[in-house]
Amino acid sequence: MTTAQSGPTRTLVAPRRPKPARDAVAARSGATRTLISPVRLSQPRGRLVYRIVLALVLLVTTVAFVGPLYWMATGGFKSSQELVRTPPTLFPTHPATHAFTEAWSRLGMGGLLLNTVVYAGGALLLQLLFDVAAAYSLSKLRPALGNVILGMMLASMMIPAAALVIPQYLTVLDLPLVHWNLQDTPWVIWLPTVANAFNIFLLKRFFDSIPNELLDAAAIDGAGPLRVLWSVVLPLSRPILGVVSIFGVVAVWKDFLWPLITVPSHETLNVGVNTAATSMPENSLIAGLFLASIPTIALFLVFQRNIMAGLTAGGLKG
Repeated sequence: MTTAQSGPTRTLVAPRRPKPARDAVAARSGATRTLISPVRLSQPRGRLVYRIVLALVLLVTTVAFVGPLYWMATGGFKSSQELVRTPPTLFPTHPATHAFTEAWSRLGMGGLLLNTVVYAGGALLLQLLFDVAAAYSLSKLRPALGNVILGMMLASMMIPAAALVIPQYLTVLDLPLVHWNLQDTPWVIWLPTVANAFNIFLLKRFFDSIPNELLDAAAIDGAGPLRVLWSVVLPLSRPILGVVSIFGVVAVWKDFLWPLITVPSHETLNVGVNTAATSMPENSLIAGLFLASIPTIALFLVFQRNIMAGLTAGGLKG
């Protein structure tokens, strides 16, 4: 121990101990705990191994996800003989677009696309209307037994979708109270998509992160619950609304079993392609499948930043 004197008093000052090299490296890296220690990453061999493993993981995942899409996209440019060749060719030998034009004309993809857009658009509007209202009520209005209701909603997610097909089908054949038959109408697609427990949970989690002080300030200015929802909550909730919208559109777009049994006269893209699968060449069928998947792929590529922002925003505080 050393001493330091200031005026009439004497103060004992402990000598500073030098920080270990590991602590210094951790301090320079922001003291963040990672799977690989900063000390190992600071070594040339550690950086090399890390980069090799990262490159391999990215390559495998990219091939797993992009490979089937690439095969489907290039399959439309191949002939039927080249498409079934063993081993398969990575690139079309003689690229041609006649398979795409044949798929568009034989499948009647214009009408199928219009039907699918109508179903997806109506389902989206109803989901936003009812799911936002339910999530806002559970999050900010705090009804009696709200936690019980939310728990029952989340418990319904544990039921397999296939187990609900028969009860839903019997319900739309004879709608309770009004006794309407909704088969072969857009309502048979729209109504079952309204009660979406997952979307309600996402919206509620995001609404919980909105400070109550903003809502209280609006209430002091004379705004009612609906005005607060419209003028305060919804403008702040654009990221999560975008996520819910994309989930709602994609769910209707990719659904197959329910449109197959409920709207036989107004088929969706998936049902129409499956119906014509037995009477079309393989390359034209692959081309039709690729054309049917383009809208959802484009939707994700355009709004991918909104998806990521909406999924993470509800879990951040402050």
